[in-house]
Amino acid sequence: MSSVIMPESGIHETAIIHPSAVLGKNVTVGPYAVIDEDTVIGDGCIIGAHVTIHKYTTIGKNNRFFPGCSIGAVPQDLKFVGEKTTTIIGDGGTFRECVTVNRACGEGNETRIGNNILMMAYTHVAHNCIVGNNVIMSNVATLAGHVIVEDRAVIGGLSAVHQFCKIGRNVMVGGMARVSQDIPPFMIVAGDPAFVSGLNSVGLSRAGMPPEHRSELKKAFRILYRSGLPLQEAIATMESDLESCEPVEHLLRFLRNVERGIIRTRK
Repeated sequence: MSSVIMPESGIHETAIIHPSAVLGKNVTVGPYAVIDEDTVIGDGCIIGAHVTIHKYTTIGKNNRFFPGCSIGAVPQDLKFVGEKTTTIIGDGGTFRECVTVNRACGEGNETRIGNNILMMAYTHVAHNCIVGNNVIMSNVATLAGHVIVEDRAVIGGLSAVHQFCKIGRNVMVGGMARVSQDIPPFMIVAGDPAFVSGLNSVGLSRAGMPPEHRSELKKAFRILYRSGLPLQEAIATMESDLESCEPVEHLLRFLRNVERGIIRTRK
């Protein structure tokens, strides 16, 4: 049994590492892990047992991959014909058991994941997704292709996000939600289909947002979701009625660039 124990440091004798792979300092590679060609693993990473890091994947420093992860596999997209695409992961992430991340579709494109990520067991990030920093995905949460997730979003367990959707900063997605439209920053959504249930006030407070900024976002929420105004009129009202601050400006930028429409409240 000694041959399958995770080493405290170094590379286990059963691991398979392609000669072109580049490993940084103090990288640990566990039993039966596979690191494919043209990969880069940053300093201090821990690659657990039976993890596969597929080709054209670049991983930053101090990430930990628990057993069974598959990182950078070819996309589950019928349009993919073998073109060179990449997967890029930042620093300080935790990828729990059986997490799957697919590389992009379309020559030269990338799937990108930011810093300080927590992806719990069986979560999935599909091709061409962009995931920001400090994002948490709970167990079995799934992103379809081309999804954008901004910083500090939390996606609850068993949630499913439709392709090309955008999830705004500091959003909280409740467990088992079905997300098929964009979620504006700072909101809480839940349900199947998902609906906005309120402003993520607790999350904003925990993130250190000043009270005066949270107050302006509460006004923005009432204009966007309680006034009955169409989206463009709500944007114009917020522009004229709210005090300018970074969170409000971020919300307005997001709303101006919505393509799939935004998730609404229940009627």
